[in-house]
Formats: sequence, structure tokens, C-alpha cells
Amino acid sequence: MTEEISRLRRAPPSWRIAAYTLMAVFAILTIFPLIWLLYSSFKPHAEIVMSPLGLPRSPSLNNYFRAWDMGSLGTALMNSFVYTSIATIGTLFLALAAAFGITKFPFKSGAFFTAAFAAGLMVTVHAIIVPLFLAEVKVGIINRRIGVILPYIAFDLPMSVMIAISYIRGIPDALIESAEIDGAKYRYVFWYMIVPLSTPVIATMVILSFLRHWNEFLFVFVFTTKTAMKSLPVAITLFAGRNNTEYGLQYASLVIGILPMIIFYFFFHNQLIKGFGEGSLKE
Repeated sequence: MTEEISRLRRAPPSWRIAAYTLMAVFAILTIFPLIWLLYSSFKPHAEIVMSPLGLPRSPSLNNYFRAWDMGSLGTALMNSFVYTSIATIGTLFLALAAAFGITKFPFKSGAFFTAAFAAGLMVTVHAIIVPLFLAEVKVGIINRRIGVILPYIAFDLPMSVMIAISYIRGIPDALIESAEIDGAKYRYVFWYMIVPLSTPVIATMVILSFLRHWNEFLFVFVFTTKTAMKSLPVAITLFAGRNNTEYGLQYASLVIGILPMIIFYFFFHNQLIKGFGEGSLKE
């Protein structure tokens, strides 16, 4: 990394100017839609239609109040937190436990289970959504939170397990062997050694899982029919129907939906970068 930075510094001025210009253009193209969405959410529908790119003449929170009430966004927001929190914690625990067993337990099937989790990365939601729906109907967990949380965990496990395996494999076996000699059981080794030593990769897994679960749409849309069970991404679609042309309500609901993600990433982006640098890419 240091050599690459020094090489860029030694590059001709024209190359550096071109690189900075390209990055500036990319930043503007990335940030401007968010800024436009934010200030447009304070404009009434008529003003948005007449002046799509203009700043609001009389900013108002009316769109937010109406969207919050009409779309039951408070209930949807709470459901999103419930689904995301439980699924993230469940994924984290199962992924760490699976990675610990695969990498540190003395059995010969570790390669098979690693390959099985790797194969799980190739399974798409759309390929099994119909049989999964029929299975949930038969079991009787449609319109229940567990019917959403279990698929969340199942589809997030392969990626989380592979990240955890990559990190836990780098923990010296001598530490575990010394604990076993002292009489520590595997559950104590897991809770008091593996978990504390895996803090960087845990941060990475939590952030990635949180963002994936928060943005998930299809499972909640298919497995729930009651408004009281809908998550925020599904509730926002109520303002984007063919018969709904209230752009102000749509923009306000979108801001409410993306704001928690922006806040979450703002506070934890350093942990994400550190986790990738020290955790998931560790060999």
C-alpha cells in the first residue's frame, strides 16, 4: 500500500489532475442524488413538478407527517429494527460457532462443511422463493416474525461463515491447546477466547449483516400480508404505486428509510474498514 501511494505521488501532474477530476466527478454523481432527495422532500407536490431541481421555496415537514401517518412508517420502522437486530445477532452467533467448529475441531469433515457454506453463496433468493413460501405455509409461520427472521439468517450465514472462517483460522491453535490442557471445555474456549479475539471480524459481520437485513424487501413482501408485519422497505413501496403520484410523500418516505443506514454507516464505517483490513482478509 505504501509503495502504491508513493508511486501515485511520483506520477506526472497531468495524471494526478485527471485522477482527482475523475474522483470529484464520481463523488458529485454519488452525493448529489441524496442531496436532491433530501431537499425535495421538503417541497409540496406541485412545486416538485414545476421545478424538479429547484430548492424549496417554503420548506415544510408536512410530507414527513403525512407519510408517517399514511404509511404506518412508525410500525414499519419498529419491525425493521426487530427483524434486523434478531437476524443479525442470530447470524453472528451461528457463524462464529460454525467457523470455530470447522477450523478448530479435530474432525475430517471440515473441508466438506466449508464447501457446503461456499456453495450456499451461489443460491439466489429468487430461485427458491416459491418452495420456501410453500414450506412456510405448510409449517404455519406465514405472517409471523419468525417466518421472516429464519430466512434472513439462512441466507446471510454462508457469507458470514466464510468471513469468520478466514479470521478464526488465523488464531493460533496453541492458545486453544493450552486452554484444553488447563481443563477448559470448548464452550468456555469459544466464549472467553474466540469471541474476544474475533472483535475485528465481528464488527465487520455485524455491519454487513445489518445493512443486508435492513434493505431486504422480498422476504417481508412475500411472507407477510398484514400491515403490522411490514418492514420499512415494503412500507415505502406504498407511496410508489401507479395510483400514487404524491412525489413529496415518496421522497419523504425514502429519506426516512435511508437515514438510519446513513447514520449507522457514519458511526461504524471505521470499524468496517478495520474489520476488512485486520479480520476478513487475515490469513
